[in-house]
Amino acid sequence: MGLPFARVAVIGAGSWGTTVASLVANNAPTVLWARRKELAEELRTTRTNSRYLPGHRVHDELQVTDDVVDAVRDSSLVVVAVPSAGFRDVVRTLALHLEPNAVLMSLTKGLERGTGRRMSEVLGDLAPEHPVSVLSGPNLAGEIAAGQPAASVVACDDASVVVKLQEVFTRPLFRVYTHDDVIGCEIGGVVKNVIAIAAGMAHGMGFGDNSRATLITRGLVEMARLGAQLGANPGTFSGLAGMGDVIATCSSMKSRNTTVGVRLGKGETIAEINASMNHMVAEGVKSAGAVVGLARKAGVEMPICEAVAEVCDGRLGAADGMLRLMTRSRKSERD
Repeated sequence: MGLPFARVAVIGAGSWGTTVASLVANNAPTVLWARRKELAEELRTTRTNSRYLPGHRVHDELQVTDDVVDAVRDSSLVVVAVPSAGFRDVVRTLALHLEPNAVLMSLTKGLERGTGRRMSEVLGDLAPEHPVSVLSGPNLAGEIAAGQPAASVVACDDASVVVKLQEVFTRPLFRVYTHDDVIGCEIGGVVKNVIAIAAGMAHGMGFGDNSRATLITRGLVEMARLGAQLGANPGTFSGLAGMGDVIATCSSMKSRNTTVGVRLGKGETIAEINASMNHMVAEGVKSAGAVVGLARKAGVEMPICEAVAEVCDGRLGAADGMLRLMTRSRKSERD
Protein backbone atom coordinates (compact mmCIF):
# COMPACT_ATOMS: atom_id res chain seq x y z
CA MET A 1 0.00 0.00 0.00
CA GLY A 2 1.35 3.43 -0.95
CA LEU A 3 1.61 6.51 1.19
CA PRO A 4 -1.69 8.35 1.77
CA PHE A 5 0.07 11.58 0.77
CA ALA A 6 3.19 11.66 -1.40
CA ARG A 7 4.44 14.90 0.21
CA VAL A 8 3.18 16.99 3.11
CA ALA A 9 3.81 20.72 3.53
CA VAL A 10 3.36 22.35 6.94
CA ILE A 11 3.05 26.13 6.63
CA GLY A 12 4.18 27.88 9.79
CA ALA A 13 7.07 27.02 12.12
CA GLY A 14 5.59 28.04 15.45
CA SER A 15 5.50 25.53 18.30
CA TRP A 16 2.52 23.55 16.99
CA GLY A 17 3.46 23.70 13.32
CA THR A 18 6.99 22.52 14.10
CA THR A 19 5.68 19.72 16.30
CA VAL A 20 3.18 18.49 13.70
CA ALA A 21 5.73 18.66 10.89
CA SER A 22 8.21 16.60 12.89
CA LEU A 23 5.52 14.08 13.80
CA VAL A 24 4.25 13.65 10.24
CA ALA A 25 7.81 13.31 8.92
CA ASN A 26 7.78 9.83 10.47
CA ASN A 27 5.01 8.81 8.05
CA ALA A 28 5.57 10.80 4.85
CA PRO A 29 8.09 13.10 3.17
CA THR A 30 7.44 16.44 4.87
CA VAL A 31 8.58 20.03 4.41
CA LEU A 32 8.16 22.83 6.98
CA TRP A 33 7.88 26.45 5.87
CA ALA A 34 9.36 29.08 8.20
CA ARG A 35 8.71 32.73 7.39
CA ARG A 36 12.09 33.91 8.66
CA LYS A 37 15.28 32.80 6.89
CA GLU A 38 17.11 32.69 10.23
CA LEU A 39 14.65 30.23 11.72
CA ALA A 40 14.69 28.06 8.61
CA GLU A 41 18.48 27.95 8.76
CA GLU A 42 18.46 27.03 12.45
CA LEU A 43 16.02 24.20 11.83
CA ARG A 44 18.09 22.90 8.94
CA THR A 45 21.47 23.05 10.65
CA THR A 46 20.77 22.32 14.33
CA ARG A 47 17.38 20.54 13.97
CA THR A 48 16.00 22.80 16.71
CA ASN A 49 13.54 25.70 17.00
CA SER A 50 14.91 27.56 20.01
CA ARG A 51 12.34 30.36 19.93
CA TYR A 52 9.10 28.39 19.66
CA LEU A 53 9.96 24.83 20.72
CA PRO A 54 13.05 24.93 22.94
CA GLY A 55 14.48 21.67 24.21
CA HIS A 56 13.21 19.51 21.35
CA ARG A 57 14.82 18.25 18.13
CA VAL A 58 12.85 17.86 14.93
CA HIS A 59 12.86 14.70 12.81
CA ASP A 60 16.14 14.19 10.96
CA GLU A 61 14.41 13.85 7.58
CA LEU A 62 12.15 16.89 7.93
CA GLN A 63 12.89 19.34 5.12
CA VAL A 64 12.79 23.07 5.85
CA THR A 65 12.34 26.07 3.55
CA ASP A 66 11.61 29.78 3.76
CA ASP A 67 10.00 29.75 0.29
CA VAL A 68 6.27 29.07 0.58
CA VAL A 69 5.95 28.30 -3.14
CA ASP A 70 8.69 25.68 -2.85
CA ALA A 71 6.90 24.21 0.17
CA VAL A 72 3.55 23.63 -1.53
CA ARG A 73 4.96 22.55 -4.89
CA ASP A 74 4.38 18.78 -5.33
CA SER A 75 2.64 18.59 -1.93
CA SER A 76 -0.58 16.59 -1.85
CA LEU A 77 -1.41 17.72 1.71
CA VAL A 78 -0.89 21.35 2.80
CA VAL A 79 -1.26 21.98 6.54
CA VAL A 80 -1.57 25.65 7.55
CA ALA A 81 -0.37 26.53 11.05
CA VAL A 82 -0.06 30.31 11.04
CA PRO A 83 -1.89 32.67 13.43
CA SER A 84 -5.40 33.71 12.41
CA ALA A 85 -4.35 37.35 11.92
CA GLY A 86 -2.07 36.41 9.01
CA PHE A 87 -3.87 33.29 7.82
CA ARG A 88 -5.66 34.75 4.81
CA ASP A 89 -2.58 36.53 3.45
CA VAL A 90 -0.45 33.38 3.63
CA VAL A 91 -3.15 31.18 2.08
CA ARG A 92 -3.80 33.74 -0.67
CA THR A 93 -0.16 33.39 -1.70
CA LEU A 94 0.11 29.61 -1.55
CA ALA A 95 -3.30 28.99 -3.17
CA LEU A 96 -1.86 30.10 -6.52
CA HIS A 97 0.63 27.23 -6.46
CA LEU A 98 -1.34 24.26 -5.09
CA GLU A 99 -1.26 20.90 -6.78
CA PRO A 100 -4.63 20.18 -8.48
CA ASN A 101 -5.66 17.44 -6.01
CA ALA A 102 -4.06 18.86 -2.85
CA VAL A 103 -5.93 18.50 0.44
CA LEU A 104 -5.86 21.53 2.76
CA MET A 105 -5.85 21.46 6.56
CA SER A 106 -5.99 24.12 9.27
CA LEU A 107 -4.24 23.76 12.63
CA THR A 108 -5.19 27.30 13.68
CA LYS A 109 -7.71 27.66 16.52
CA GLY A 110 -8.97 31.14 15.83
CA LEU A 111 -11.48 33.27 13.93
CA GLU A 112 -10.67 35.90 11.37
CA ARG A 113 -11.06 39.28 12.96
CA GLY A 114 -13.50 41.50 11.11
CA THR A 115 -15.26 38.71 9.23
CA GLY A 116 -15.71 36.06 11.95
CA ARG A 117 -14.75 33.42 9.39
CA ARG A 118 -13.44 30.08 10.61
CA MET A 119 -10.08 29.08 9.18
CA SER A 120 -11.62 26.28 7.12
CA GLU A 121 -13.94 28.89 5.61
CA VAL A 122 -10.94 31.05 4.71
CA LEU A 123 -9.35 28.01 3.02
CA GLY A 124 -12.61 27.43 1.15
CA ASP A 125 -12.79 31.09 0.12
CA LEU A 126 -9.34 31.04 -1.45
CA ALA A 127 -9.09 27.45 -2.72
CA PRO A 128 -12.68 26.34 -3.33
CA GLU A 129 -11.76 23.32 -5.46
CA HIS A 130 -9.76 21.62 -2.70
CA PRO A 131 -10.96 19.39 0.18
CA VAL A 132 -10.65 21.21 3.52
CA SER A 133 -9.97 19.64 6.91
CA VAL A 134 -8.97 20.52 10.47
CA LEU A 135 -6.95 18.91 13.26
CA SER A 136 -8.07 19.68 16.80
CA GLY A 137 -7.87 18.32 20.33
CA PRO A 138 -6.01 18.58 23.66
CA ASN A 139 -2.64 19.07 22.03
CA LEU A 140 -0.05 21.05 23.99
CA ALA A 141 2.90 21.16 21.60
CA GLY A 142 5.72 20.59 24.07
CA GLU A 143 4.17 17.43 25.48
CA ILE A 144 3.60 15.91 22.04
CA ALA A 145 7.11 16.91 20.91
CA ALA A 146 8.40 15.06 23.99
CA GLY A 147 6.55 11.92 22.92
CA GLN A 148 3.95 11.92 25.68
CA PRO A 149 0.70 10.02 24.91
CA ALA A 150 -2.04 12.20 23.42
CA ALA A 151 -5.01 12.06 21.07
CA SER A 152 -6.65 14.34 18.55
CA VAL A 153 -9.31 14.37 15.85
CA VAL A 154 -9.12 15.06 12.13
CA ALA A 155 -12.35 16.39 10.67
CA CYS A 156 -13.34 16.58 7.01
CA ASP A 157 -16.60 16.38 5.06
CA ASP A 158 -15.05 13.82 2.69
CA ALA A 159 -15.00 10.36 4.30
CA SER A 160 -12.30 9.03 1.97
CA VAL A 161 -10.00 11.97 2.69
CA VAL A 162 -10.39 11.83 6.47
CA VAL A 163 -9.21 8.21 6.59
CA LYS A 164 -6.04 9.17 4.70
CA LEU A 165 -5.48 12.04 7.13
CA GLN A 166 -5.89 9.70 10.08
CA GLU A 167 -3.22 7.43 8.62
CA VAL A 168 -0.63 10.13 8.02
CA PHE A 169 -1.02 11.75 11.46
CA THR A 170 -1.22 8.64 13.63
CA ARG A 171 1.83 7.62 15.64
CA PRO A 172 2.23 4.98 18.38
CA LEU A 173 1.75 7.64 21.10
CA PHE A 174 -0.46 10.03 19.11
CA ARG A 175 -3.89 8.52 18.59
CA VAL A 176 -6.02 10.18 15.91
CA TYR A 177 -9.79 9.79 15.59
CA THR A 178 -11.82 10.72 12.51
CA HIS A 179 -14.71 13.19 12.60
CA ASP A 180 -17.18 14.66 10.12
CA ASP A 181 -18.07 17.80 12.12
CA VAL A 182 -15.68 20.46 10.85
CA ILE A 183 -17.78 23.30 12.31
CA GLY A 184 -17.93 21.75 15.78
CA CYS A 185 -14.24 20.91 15.92
CA GLU A 186 -13.30 24.45 14.91
CA ILE A 187 -15.73 26.21 17.24
CA GLY A 188 -14.47 24.03 20.09
CA GLY A 189 -10.88 25.03 19.40
CA VAL A 190 -11.72 28.72 19.10
CA VAL A 191 -13.95 29.11 22.15
CA LYS A 192 -11.74 27.02 24.45
CA ASN A 193 -8.98 29.64 24.05
CA VAL A 194 -11.33 32.36 25.28
CA ILE A 195 -12.51 30.19 28.19
CA ALA A 196 -8.87 29.49 29.09
CA ILE A 197 -8.25 33.21 29.43
CA ALA A 198 -11.23 33.43 31.80
CA ALA A 199 -9.97 30.48 33.86
CA GLY A 200 -6.51 32.02 33.96
CA MET A 201 -7.94 35.34 35.15
CA ALA A 202 -9.65 33.58 38.06
CA HIS A 203 -6.38 31.87 38.98
CA GLY A 204 -4.49 35.15 38.74
CA MET A 205 -6.96 36.73 41.16
CA GLY A 206 -6.21 33.98 43.67
CA PHE A 207 -9.35 31.89 43.17
CA GLY A 208 -9.20 28.11 43.34
CA ASP A 209 -10.53 24.97 41.75
CA ASN A 210 -14.21 25.73 42.31
CA SER A 211 -13.92 28.91 40.28
CA ARG A 212 -12.02 27.19 37.47
CA ALA A 213 -14.54 24.32 37.36
CA THR A 214 -17.41 26.80 37.19
CA LEU A 215 -15.86 28.73 34.31
CA ILE A 216 -14.95 25.56 32.41
CA THR A 217 -18.44 24.11 32.78
CA ARG A 218 -20.31 27.25 31.88
CA GLY A 219 -17.81 27.91 29.09
CA LEU A 220 -18.64 24.53 27.59
CA VAL A 221 -22.31 25.56 27.64
CA GLU A 222 -21.47 28.71 25.71
CA MET A 223 -19.37 26.72 23.24
CA ALA A 224 -22.14 24.20 22.63
CA ARG A 225 -24.79 26.92 22.23
CA LEU A 226 -22.80 28.71 19.57
CA GLY A 227 -21.79 25.53 17.79
CA ALA A 228 -25.33 24.18 17.65
CA GLN A 229 -26.63 27.45 16.25
CA LEU A 230 -23.98 27.32 13.53
CA GLY A 231 -24.86 23.75 12.56
CA ALA A 232 -22.43 21.68 14.63
CA ASN A 233 -23.25 18.34 16.24
CA PRO A 234 -23.77 19.01 19.99
CA GLY A 235 -22.01 15.74 20.79
CA THR A 236 -18.76 17.11 19.40
CA PHE A 237 -18.35 19.34 22.43
CA SER A 238 -18.17 16.42 24.85
CA GLY A 239 -15.27 14.94 22.86
CA LEU A 240 -11.60 15.68 22.31
CA ALA A 241 -12.15 18.85 20.26
CA GLY A 242 -14.48 20.26 22.92
CA MET A 243 -14.23 19.14 26.53
CA GLY A 244 -10.84 17.48 26.03
CA ASP A 245 -9.25 20.62 24.66
CA VAL A 246 -10.87 22.81 27.31
CA ILE A 247 -9.58 20.62 30.16
CA ALA A 248 -6.02 20.54 28.82
CA THR A 249 -5.86 24.24 28.06
CA CYS A 250 -7.52 25.53 31.22
CA SER A 251 -5.48 23.24 33.47
CA SER A 252 -2.01 24.00 32.10
CA MET A 253 0.36 26.89 32.54
CA LYS A 254 1.94 25.68 29.29
CA SER A 255 -1.08 27.21 27.55
CA ARG A 256 -0.41 30.73 26.31
CA ASN A 257 -4.08 31.64 26.71
CA THR A 258 -4.19 30.50 30.33
CA THR A 259 -0.94 32.34 31.03
CA VAL A 260 -2.34 35.55 29.54
CA GLY A 261 -5.43 35.17 31.71
CA VAL A 262 -3.35 34.70 34.86
CA ARG A 263 -1.40 37.85 34.14
CA LEU A 264 -4.59 39.79 33.42
CA GLY A 265 -5.98 38.56 36.73
CA LYS A 266 -2.89 39.89 38.47
CA GLY A 267 -3.48 43.34 37.01
CA GLU A 268 -1.24 43.49 33.94
CA THR A 269 -2.54 45.05 30.73
CA ILE A 270 -2.75 43.31 27.36
CA ALA A 271 -0.14 45.72 26.00
CA GLU A 272 2.32 44.75 28.75
CA ILE A 273 1.65 41.05 28.24
CA ASN A 274 1.98 41.16 24.45
CA ALA A 275 5.25 43.07 24.70
CA SER A 276 6.80 40.26 26.76
CA MET A 277 5.57 37.21 24.83
CA ASN A 278 8.55 36.85 22.49
CA HIS A 279 6.43 36.73 19.32
CA MET A 280 4.20 33.96 20.69
CA VAL A 281 0.48 34.37 19.90
CA ALA A 282 -2.37 33.70 22.32
CA GLU A 283 -5.21 33.16 19.84
CA GLY A 284 -7.90 33.78 22.46
CA VAL A 285 -6.89 37.44 22.75
CA LYS A 286 -7.36 37.95 19.01
CA SER A 287 -10.47 35.77 18.76
CA ALA A 288 -12.51 36.86 21.80
CA GLY A 289 -14.07 39.83 20.06
CA ALA A 290 -14.69 37.81 16.89
CA VAL A 291 -16.40 35.09 18.94
CA VAL A 292 -18.69 37.66 20.54
CA GLY A 293 -19.48 39.19 17.15
CA LEU A 294 -20.30 35.78 15.72
CA ALA A 295 -22.47 34.95 18.73
CA ARG A 296 -24.45 38.18 18.45
CA LYS A 297 -25.03 37.58 14.76
CA ALA A 298 -26.26 34.07 15.61
CA GLY A 299 -28.43 35.31 18.50
CA VAL A 300 -26.47 33.36 21.14
CA GLU A 301 -25.71 34.61 24.66
CA MET A 302 -22.07 34.12 25.70
CA PRO A 303 -21.43 36.15 28.88
CA ILE A 304 -18.02 34.64 29.71
CA CYS A 305 -16.69 35.32 26.23
CA GLU A 306 -18.16 38.83 26.33
CA ALA A 307 -16.36 39.59 29.61
CA VAL A 308 -13.05 38.22 28.28
CA ALA A 309 -13.37 40.27 25.09
CA GLU A 310 -13.91 43.47 27.08
CA VAL A 311 -10.96 42.73 29.37
CA CYS A 312 -8.71 41.97 26.38
CA ASP A 313 -9.80 45.21 24.71
CA GLY A 314 -9.03 47.17 27.88
CA ARG A 315 -12.66 48.20 28.43
CA LEU A 316 -13.07 46.17 31.63
CA GLY A 317 -10.82 45.10 34.49
CA ALA A 318 -10.49 41.40 35.27
CA ALA A 319 -12.01 41.79 38.74
CA ASP A 320 -14.95 43.77 37.36
CA GLY A 321 -15.47 41.13 34.69
CA MET A 322 -15.61 38.36 37.29
CA LEU A 323 -18.01 40.38 39.46
CA ARG A 324 -20.31 40.94 36.50
CA LEU A 325 -20.44 37.21 35.76
CA MET A 326 -21.23 36.32 39.37
CA THR A 327 -23.99 38.91 39.75
CA ARG A 328 -25.96 38.06 36.62
CA SER A 329 -29.68 37.41 37.04
CA ARG A 330 -30.65 34.03 38.52
CA LYS A 331 -31.84 31.32 36.13
CA SER A 332 -32.09 27.59 35.54
CA GLU A 333 -28.89 25.78 34.60
CA ARG A 334 -30.68 24.59 31.48
CA ASP A 335 -31.15 28.18 30.24
